[in-house]
Amino acid sequence: MPLTRFAWLAVAAAVATIALKTLAWSLTGSVGLLSDALESVVNLVAAVLALVVLRWAAKPPDEEHAYGHAKAEYVSAGVEGAAIFVAALSIGWAAVDRLLDPMPLEGVGVGLAVAMGAALVNLAVGGLLLRTGRRRRSIALEADGRHLLTDVSTSVGVVVAVGAVALTGWEWLDPVIALAVAANILVAGAGLVRRSTGGLMDRQLPAADREAIDEVLSRAGEDPIRFHALRTRRAGRLSFLSVHVLVPGAWTVQQGHDLLEQIEAELRAAVPQLVVFTHLEPLEDPSSFADTVLDRSASA
Repeated sequence: MPLTRFAWLAVAAAVATIALKTLAWSLTGSVGLLSDALESVVNLVAAVLALVVLRWAAKPPDEEHAYGHAKAEYVSAGVEGAAIFVAALSIGWAAVDRLLDPMPLEGVGVGLAVAMGAALVNLAVGGLLLRTGRRRRSIALEADGRHLLTDVSTSVGVVVAVGAVALTGWEWLDPVIALAVAANILVAGAGLVRRSTGGLMDRQLPAADREAIDEVLSRAGEDPIRFHALRTRRAGRLSFLSVHVLVPGAWTVQQGHDLLEQIEAELRAAVPQLVVFTHLEPLEDPSSFADTVLDRSASA
């Protein structure tokens, strides 16, 4: 199934939860429920952006983008994180205003039931998006799923707090919970921005993938074969690896080619959607050990 279908599901879930949470807020007047509704507006913005970005990222390589468009997904995660910061500031503003001017809540029972309905929608859709994003290696879907699941925990906390306000009459508790919601989603937004920035800055592959790569190279690296200049990075759903393979200079081109084909096949089997670049060098040539830096011209 195309990833864009899951993005459409996220859009539908965001629209539904905005409607439900806005209704819950209008019934109760709770600023905590208002903060929950504002977070769902961020969900909608993120879902629409993810839909656009997933279409973009799925485009095949072209003359200007020889490595494809997979990095577009990091744009979605980064913008979603920024939108979360805006929502948190809006929630904080409303909460402080209500803290200075407390108001009694109304229609709490029906309002909380509606809010829990919205939380169940987010729980189902968020879990599906998170599982699909991990399985299909889509940071945009995974970010959406994580945000929706964070929204669920937020909604549960708000419902409990609003219920406590209704039982105790502590009106100050409602805006305090809204401030806690703002802090919670700020943490989620910071995580999304950090992951997005890491991807755009070509951070190396996760530890599990690097261990799998090291295992393949250790099996292949029996004397006299050696490796150096190993580099890895992630770009959306694709992972990239480059490595120099040093062999005896007396080997034929066919021998070297056969070895590289075997190593590349084992690496691709060990790490899903891995793009491998290998470079063959003679062990006896000193210049083979002078090209381990990324920018060789600068080092010269």
